[in-house]
Amino acid sequence: MKLDPSIVHALSLDPSATTVSTHGSSGFNATAKISTTLADGSQKHFFMKTAAGKDAEVMFRGEHASLNAIHNAVPSLCPASLYTGVSKEGTAFLVTDFLDMSLSSRASGSSSQGSEHSGMSLAAKLAKLHTTPAPTPEGGSKPLFGFPETTCCGDTPQPNDYKKSWVNFYAENRLLALLGKCEKSNGKDAEFRSQVEQTANRVVPRLIGDDHLNEGQGVTPVVIHGDLWSGNKGKGRIGGKGAVEDVVFDPSAVYGHSEYELGIMQMFGGFGKAFFDEYHRICPKTRPVEEYEDRVKLYEL
Repeated sequence: MKLDPSIVHALSLDPSATTVSTHGSSGFNATAKISTTLADGSQKHFFMKTAAGKDAEVMFRGEHASLNAIHNAVPSLCPASLYTGVSKEGTAFLVTDFLDMSLSSRASGSSSQGSEHSGMSLAAKLAKLHTTPAPTPEGGSKPLFGFPETTCCGDTPQPNDYKKSWVNFYAENRLLALLGKCEKSNGKDAEFRSQVEQTANRVVPRLIGDDHLNEGQGVTPVVIHGDLWSGNKGKGRIGGKGAVEDVVFDPSAVYGHSEYELGIMQMFGGFGKAFFDEYHRICPKTRPVEEYEDRVKLYEL
């Protein structure tokens, strides 16, 4: 596999000291490991995804921004994304810090802890992510709900244009946007459209309206992974440095309500009671607490 010249330039690589090999697998793209020998003789590795087509370009731009949004808030939670672009031949690519997960099966209490370890569990890291306010968009005066790039959950693009209101964002950018994609692919169904519209227009404002949550104070946008299920978490060492840590990958980020994350997590499983107990000690349930389960079910849609 040959590296695109723009990658060589962006990463300041010496082509004569750099190799590329197949690494891992993905349902949507080819994956590879870039290995290079530095001037001091040490080895450095990177992870690369490649795929053809405009859809891949959109997907990788979204993942690039998503990884960096999470990494900037909690550096030990995921790799940083270093570069994304498109070759002259039309192949899109994404290059990130290398996440070495081969060490996870050998990690023990002595090898995974120490001075280089963050000291944080996955629950604690996610809670920190969900209690760190999202950055203010360029030219704005406060954090908003949305994201600077279109992101993909699986291979489904999600529009993320900014909204001041979380209830408007969830109704319009998620439920109604997905309805439109379904109708475009499968044709219209009047009953289905009616049910989705009733949910968006009646249930959503009732459960997550800005004037309803937290005694009318609403919620603050935070970074959401967006596709956090058991297959997108693990243990690994980021960038060849530090200890083996709990990590996440393949995000589809958005700045949203912290509990939005929990919909996919609860739907697909892999996170037990102990996880959520620890998580909620740091990131409390939104008020009214008695409607927490209803909100999480809504976010499973």
